[in-house]
Amino acid sequence: MELPFAITLDVGSSLANHTGSWRTERPVYVNRLAPCNQACPAGEDIQGWLYDAEDGGYRAAWERIMADNPFPAIMGRICYRPCQTACNRGTLDEAVGINSVERFLGDEAIRSGWTVPVDAEPTGRRVLVVGAGPAGLSTAYHLTRLGHQVTVRDAGDKPGGMMRYGIPKYRLPREVLDAEVGRILDLGVRLELGQRVDDVLAARDEGGFDAVFLAVGAQIGHRAYIPAGDSARILDAVSLLRDVADGEPPQLGRRVVVYGGGNTAMDAARSAKRLGATDAVVVYRRTQDRMPAHPSELAEALAEGVVVRWLSTISQADSGTVLVEKMRLDETGFPQPTGEFEELQADTVVLALGQDVDSSLLAAAPGVAVDAGRVTVGTDLMTGAPGIFAGGDMVPADRTVTTAVGHGRLAARHIDAWLRGVRYQPAPVLPLATFEALHTHYYADAPRTVRPRLDDARRTTGFEEIVGGLDEETALFEARRCLSCGNCFECDNCYGMCPDNAVIKLGPGNRYAFDYDYCKGCGICVAECPCGAIVMEPEET
Repeated sequence: MELPFAITLDVGSSLANHTGSWRTERPVYVNRLAPCNQACPAGEDIQGWLYDAEDGGYRAAWERIMADNPFPAIMGRICYRPCQTACNRGTLDEAVGINSVERFLGDEAIRSGWTVPVDAEPTGRRVLVVGAGPAGLSTAYHLTRLGHQVTVRDAGDKPGGMMRYGIPKYRLPREVLDAEVGRILDLGVRLELGQRVDDVLAARDEGGFDAVFLAVGAQIGHRAYIPAGDSARILDAVSLLRDVADGEPPQLGRRVVVYGGGNTAMDAARSAKRLGATDAVVVYRRTQDRMPAHPSELAEALAEGVVVRWLSTISQADSGTVLVEKMRLDETGFPQPTGEFEELQADTVVLALGQDVDSSLLAAAPGVAVDAGRVTVGTDLMTGAPGIFAGGDMVPADRTVTTAVGHGRLAARHIDAWLRGVRYQPAPVLPLATFEALHTHYYADAPRTVRPRLDDARRTTGFEEIVGGLDEETALFEARRCLSCGNCFECDNCYGMCPDNAVIKLGPGNRYAFDYDYCKGCGICVAECPCGAIVMEPEET
């Protein structure tokens, strides 16, 4: 068949090959900050290690965690998972079980005996860390990997701080704690136990240290005045949990009343059940929505038979009973007495009204300010005394292990810079990858894998760990649920969908580039990028 017209193309012409002149906008590859990374107080590159894990690169994933956090097996058990609250996948179906995968990687590292190297050249500088809790040990870990000599001093007879003495074994088995602490010590960190530091300046000067990091935990329980008879049995929750951790639990009796509403109160009540109490009642003076305990802690306590008396306060304690007054909230949300009383049976009253830090070691340090029991520090975590830094429970921040570990990481970088006579400059913060920037039609529904749990009937019979871990198959599945928000994961969609063949593959791990001579700016690549890693920008003139 003969065509009624002829088509002639000059292959060297702009019309034949080059479409760049058609554009008003051009596509650009971008990197955005994943919301899980932004929400992590420990500063982990969560999206990065999930990317390694989803291909079965478990050791590479673990090593990426260890660049920021030396306690993946611990954090995989006790972290309150702010990363999962922020996870974009939660808008699609359910958040990625980040914490579950982290625990799997941490447990795999312990099982396989994985270690991390100290590659930095020794600097000859010496740092004293006061406190062998999460902040102190994290700081010691990072400083050691940066080439410094670190000595950790702690008044206790075992390391771990509140991870050991404040978190019961049913949440954190001691063999896991010991394994991850031991890995830090194996790097060459010197640990001096039973060594209380009463004067930080004297300890620094006598030991010849170049810098000090203070990480004393909040281990002094608040006391409250409660009229009590001579035979009333009143304990504080911090001492109770410490005695339980030491294997010397007190006799509490069958009926235990815990006064307070924080996580320590929940742990005290749950421990009381495991120590034989038939009735464990938490008395809290506000409503549930104002309770400082994490919702998961409250849910676990209620599931184990702990009872909470809301809007209540203890007015008096006697042998075998406590007098509880009902409260009401005023217009400001502050509890006010009602004059209505009720008597509860109680063999023991446990006070869980908060904790303080002993900051007396700073009394002789000029320039160090303490406000409401918290040490004032700058953004570099340095106090008013040059070379003396502080973090964890000692400074104004959330008192969680995750936050403390993050302080250790940040402090180590600032201390390292200070010792070298420079200033640490963190990397610029990237724009956040929002859910609206994703194209989720490419992702099938994949509900989160639920970790196995100990049967309810067995939970209060002892201190056996309640929550189990994922196996390799389920951990791999969970890692692959990550949407890689805001960062290219080389899915080839842009490459395959481009009608102008303007996308160039740069090889595994190197992503792609645009050939703007051929791109006409249609935006199909942007619309088909699942993770929102391409944007259209106005054409340069």
